[in-house]
Amino acid sequence: MIKLPFDSTKPVIGEVCIRINKPIQEVFHFVGESFFENYPKWALEVTEFEPLDGEKVFIGAKARQVRKDQGQEVESIFEISDSQLFKKISFKGITEPYRNTYLFEIENNTDSTLLTFSFELLELELFMRPFEKLIRSAIEEGAENTVENIKNLV
Repeated sequence: MIKLPFDSTKPVIGEVCIRINKPIQEVFHFVGESFFENYPKWALEVTEFEPLDGEKVFIGAKARQVRKDQGQEVESIFEISDSQLFKKISFKGITEPYRNTYLFEIENNTDSTLLTFSFELLELELFMRPFEKLIRSAIEEGAENTVENIKNLV
């Protein structure tokens, strides 16, 4: 058996945390409770977006998006996989292997919120493994843009 130096099931993850000078309820409302309305406002690479189960946010609610990534249009369907009021909202790709998570924390008993966003590419095809560092860098840059855009909008 030949052992390859790459593990196609090892996720490629980018995670960024940002402080937003707004109460956690306000930040969670904008990101979590109004996700289907506000997501296209902070995800500027999304050229088409369509909630498939209405505007209400609930576990299992699905949406279709078309993103412009590196000059390519990529369509995917994702669903809400976890939602905890004022704590977390997560999405997983149905047609593509990825997961997005937004975590919300009160910063040191203040009216500020720590928002942590992570993007996980759950599988990377074998031929793409040599480019893992470039892909990770692009994921981290995208995560930074996401939290900056949310901060500016909130």
